[in-house]
Amino acid sequence: MKQLTIINDPIYKKPDHFTAIDRFFLRFIKDERDLPFAWLTAKISLTLVPLGILLYMPFIQGWVWWVIAAAYAYFNNFVYKGPFGLMLHCTSHRAFFKREYNGLNHYLPWIIAPFFGHSPETYYTHHVGMHHAENNLEDDESSTMPFQRDSLRDFGIYFGVFLFTGIYHLAAYFFRKKRKRLLYRSVRGELLFIFFCVGMSFVNFMATLWVFIIPFFLYRLIAMMGNWAQHAFIDPADPGNDYRNSITCINTQYNVKCWNDGYHISHHEKQTMHWTDHPVYFQQTLQKYIDNKAIVFDGIHFLHVFFWLMRKRYDLLARHYVDIGSRFRSDEEVIAFLKSRTKKIPFNTVHPALA
Repeated sequence: MKQLTIINDPIYKKPDHFTAIDRFFLRFIKDERDLPFAWLTAKISLTLVPLGILLYMPFIQGWVWWVIAAAYAYFNNFVYKGPFGLMLHCTSHRAFFKREYNGLNHYLPWIIAPFFGHSPETYYTHHVGMHHAENNLEDDESSTMPFQRDSLRDFGIYFGVFLFTGIYHLAAYFFRKKRKRLLYRSVRGELLFIFFCVGMSFVNFMATLWVFIIPFFLYRLIAMMGNWAQHAFIDPADPGNDYRNSITCINTQYNVKCWNDGYHISHHEKQTMHWTDHPVYFQQTLQKYIDNKAIVFDGIHFLHVFFWLMRKRYDLLARHYVDIGSRFRSDEEVIAFLKSRTKKIPFNTVHPALA
């Protein structure tokens, strides 16, 4: 286990000056701290999107097609997937563009997101409209509570339910809650994406498979792996407590690349907090983490947590566990504590698909 040290995750530092392109972007965006989002959006628009379009061009054939396809897969999965996904996350909670340019707020979810396998607006409706509202409890259709959270078999069930029936359960949730607008937006986005992929498959199936269909499956897998890890350690005595049903990962390059996404506890506590504020807020409210026996890891991110749980490598998790409050005397005590937080917590009425 580790002791809490200096936090190296990114915070906002106002630059001494803005470039001409910076000033152009700042005319449109609401918060100057989101200037990196404008640059990322421009880079994706000028690299990934043209590569995807090229794969549909009839004059691109043979080995040239495969070179472009490999470049597309590389940029999609290894360069942009994480930063884009968490940019979409941040801009779902806080509008990106100013009110007078509100139409531009549709550019990410409707134009760019499908290239990463996101059906338009379903991320917003699922994550903001349902997940945050229910906070991983029984009505949360992506709740991890009724699963053994260090079990690959249980994760397979969890992912399978989400992949094949996720939109149905999300729509049913909004129907029960009488949230018709979110119901309409989620179903519309999912169906339009499916119809679009079917239609484009008749134009060029291989291009559609490479550009939209494979990213769709990869995104949903990674999204569920992330949510599983973020809500893997739950206190059965208080599962609705943000500090006891989520984790925080500090001092990791992932936070630099993906906009401090490791601060999942404070994100659930204050979901509209700007991504640059989380490291400072964590230090200012550290006593809350101590009082609630919150789980904090140093130097690793959610995928480390996921894979080590699947391998039951609690020793590695304990090695990166931050002993805030000095509660433990050894890694063995930490391991026992972590194991107690991954056990199944049955719902009063288990969802039929999970029974």
